[in-house]
Amino acid sequence: MPASRSFIRLPGRCVRTAAGGLLRLGAALAATVLLHGTVGAADPAGTPADSTARGIARYREAVADSNPGELWEVRGEALWTERRGPRNVSLEGCDLGKGPGVVDGAYALLPRYFADVDRVMDLETRLLHCMMTLQGFTRAQALRRPFGAGALRSDFEALAAWIAGRSRGLEMDPPQVWPKEIEAYRLGRSLFFVRAGTHDFACHTCHGQSGRRIRLQELPDLLDPASVRAIYGSWPAYRVSQGEMRTLQWRMNDCFRQQRLPELVFGSDVSVALITFLAVNARGGIVDAPGVRR
Repeated sequence: MPASRSFIRLPGRCVRTAAGGLLRLGAALAATVLLHGTVGAADPAGTPADSTARGIARYREAVADSNPGELWEVRGEALWTERRGPRNVSLEGCDLGKGPGVVDGAYALLPRYFADVDRVMDLETRLLHCMMTLQGFTRAQALRRPFGAGALRSDFEALAAWIAGRSRGLEMDPPQVWPKEIEAYRLGRSLFFVRAGTHDFACHTCHGQSGRRIRLQELPDLLDPASVRAIYGSWPAYRVSQGEMRTLQWRMNDCFRQQRLPELVFGSDVSVALITFLAVNARGGIVDAPGVRR
């Protein structure tokens, strides 16, 4: 078998994967939804569905006026300066790409290549690196709670909310200069189109055209720059339905869960490549995070 090909065992079948064994994306959930007819073309203006979309937009605007995400921002700022971990140091020495401790504007330039680790990192992957190298946490300790659940809060979600907020109003401009930055984008784009899973779907199946919806949730066309800019810049975002701040690592992980694929590893090359693909497509959009999602 060539070095660039491998196989991953999924329920009931073997799926060939590319790029050194990276997961091929699928969308079992999307297939189920399509079979039941709940995803389709947008309804003509003036229909009840069109009125529903306007109602949802007004609801989001109302919630945004008093965004609960501000509570996560406050906690994230405190976590940045708090001395923690086996070494009892803060994250103030963490280099997010603009120099140790520089937070303002850093999020708008992520994901990006970091020479000290010779790889491309998104915000959460870089925070994980700093928790381990500066504060002395093991990977398992740092990832004890990557995503919040009720009273069990995630440090990543709070830190991401605060750091992203320090780029609010700036244009998204993730670099595509280093070869590995270009490679990450190309890999993310490739993964976006790869079909896999029990129903042989891809990200492109639901997010490759405009005017589609799952029940009340609009499905953005992630190949359309205008559509991506409107969505990407609001992440991390407070999810009203969950009462939690959610990040892009969570979004990628949850998509894999919904598609019934093996769990996506936090900070993996696959997750970073997909986020890089979205970030580059969102270039020129304005950071408005943390936002509010349904």
